Amino acid sequence: MVQLEPPIEQADPADLSPEARRRDALRRGERLRQRIQRNAGPGSRFFAVMRRVLTGAWNDGFIHAGNLAYMTLLALFPFFIALAAIFSALGEQARLDASIDALLVAMPPRVAEVIGPVARDVVAARHGWLLWVGGLFGLWSATSLIETIRDILHRAYGIRKHRGFWHYRLFSTGLIFGSVLLLLISLSLQVLIGAIQQVLLALFPSLDSMIDQIIVSRAIITVTLFGSIYTLFYLLTPEAYQRRIYPKWPGAALVTGWWLLVLWALPQILRTFFVYDLTYGSLAGVMIALFFFWLVGLGMVVGAELNAALAESPEERNIREQAAASSEPDDNEVRGECE
Repeated sequence: MVQLEPPIEQADPADLSPEARRRDALRRGERLRQRIQRNAGPGSRFFAVMRRVLTGAWNDGFIHAGNLAYMTLLALFPFFIALAAIFSALGEQARLDASIDALLVAMPPRVAEVIGPVARDVVAARHGWLLWVGGLFGLWSATSLIETIRDILHRAYGIRKHRGFWHYRLFSTGLIFGSVLLLLISLSLQVLIGAIQQVLLALFPSLDSMIDQIIVSRAIITVTLFGSIYTLFYLLTPEAYQRRIYPKWPGAALVTGWWLLVLWALPQILRTFFVYDLTYGSLAGVMIALFFFWLVGLGMVVGAELNAALAESPEERNIREQAAASSEPDDNEVRGECE
């Protein structure tokens, strides 16, 4: 017996009617709405991270920002003395003024006008054994500032310090020496960049109108700030969360952006809305410097809280992925709701 093959069913042509297109648009919109709600709405990871950051910054941010501002102002001039002592030991006294200028570039003009002359005076007033005694005191003050940042990070991650006092102080001292060496390297790179720029201008005079000194200087400041803050976050984060699976760059990027925003906006705000001279008189410059360091300290706390909020243990990540997989929307359910 000859078996007849069943007739091949013709596929329905694509329904391009207005009603079909309307239902398809509704389905797509519903999927998009559910995806946004799942990724950024209440109960999502984005929402949880933002809640953790805001809660941590609200609970600890203002206190730690004030502590950082005070410690920065207290340790700044002793740090310049320690910088002079280290440069003297390395035979690099000629670069001391350039180093002070490089640090002042990261501050608003009004703050730099207050700190710059005093920094040069305290450095020039110390020679011989007095310079070394001041350098030791400067190292101690600078390490106290670093330990304040370490305490902020440990609080953000919910971990208590478990090593001895002198262990942390010696580590912070090594970090100070490393930062001075990096400062020397950055100064050398700036000289190298300037030399390359002069060579390019000599070879291609038409490039003179295309090279913007402000853009170049801002780029150098941005890269230097980000690298310094990232290094601080990486080295001072508790050991259990120093692995690469726990990101450090989001907090460093946030602090860098906030620092540059304050650097740009603070002079505009002071010139437009506030007249500190009428309130604080001759201390107005000091109060502006303290206010600037407070704002930077607040950004530092928020950056630390952001890194801590993004840190997920393997157990927490597995639970979140399982919950996300179980809550995936079914296309048939979406289609039924839209029809």
